[in-house]
Amino acid sequence: MNLLLVALSLAFTDPVMPDFETLPFSIEVADTLHVGDESQADAKDCLRGLSWEPGKFKIECSRANGAIDVWLKYASPLPSGVAQNDVVVIEGSLAKNKSGQPQRARAVVVVHESGSGMTVGKLIASGFRDRGVHAFMVQLPFYGQRRGANGRPKGTQVATVMRQAIADVRRARDAVAALPFVDAEHIAVQGTSLGGFVVSNVGALDAGFDSVFILLAGGDLYGMFQTGRREVAQLRRELSDAGIEGESLKSLLQVVEPTRTAHRLRPDRTWLYSALLDQVVPIENGNVLAKNANLTPPHHIKLLADHYTGIVYLPLVLNHMQRQVLK
Repeated sequence: MNLLLVALSLAFTDPVMPDFETLPFSIEVADTLHVGDESQADAKDCLRGLSWEPGKFKIECSRANGAIDVWLKYASPLPSGVAQNDVVVIEGSLAKNKSGQPQRARAVVVVHESGSGMTVGKLIASGFRDRGVHAFMVQLPFYGQRRGANGRPKGTQVATVMRQAIADVRRARDAVAALPFVDAEHIAVQGTSLGGFVVSNVGALDAGFDSVFILLAGGDLYGMFQTGRREVAQLRRELSDAGIEGESLKSLLQVVEPTRTAHRLRPDRTWLYSALLDQVVPIENGNVLAKNANLTPPHHIKLLADHYTGIVYLPLVLNHMQRQVLK
């Protein structure tokens, strides 16, 4: 082969994709967000507020220590203007082979609850990892490394933060799919409580995720705010102290109200897990989301528990979710 042919063959050879052993590395990725057509005017308006103009973005991937194997970082597609929040941070827990090395496997993007320690989210991520599925837990705005000196969001900032969270999680799908140790044939998304409300909206944006798992969340946010206890009651008081109640509260919550777009969730690829005795997200709110998403009983699983004791079902729920991912 002459030198010209050698040069041409090298020029048109695909670049070598970095793997786990070459960490740290960075990859440029393109958004695959495709909202598509929507005939309902209200849903179209909601989607307009939650989506962004797709483009390219860079992922920084580096090694971590302990229970976390890798860190992923990339720019938020809907920046809020708060520098600490506008870089998305993801904790990656990788499934490993018998030698303890990361293996090529399917993946799930995990969205944590409202607790500052993200304890349940971390527990779910490790549960997927132990079941042979890579787990990537998104740190939502104002959590983990994204928590700034000003603490929690206040007043109308809540809607801005939720919009950003939804966009960050949808972009996570494309970040995870680009990793060389991820089998992108099936990438799921799972959210618990606060994370469940985020995931309800993410799953309705488009068909980006192959399966959607919503744990302890529901629809009719304004109605839930009237009766929900604990975390919901606390947020209700904080918003009331900021002068946000009645119609202003309803308008604020409408920005991320899951029932506005729930009909876009694919009922054959969506599972909702509700607690019959839930005092934070009452079962009525779970039923509202299930009805609007056209979920049949096998896809709306009801647990005899409340918002907290439902943790005893977590191994069974994880087993169920794993089966759907590995089908």
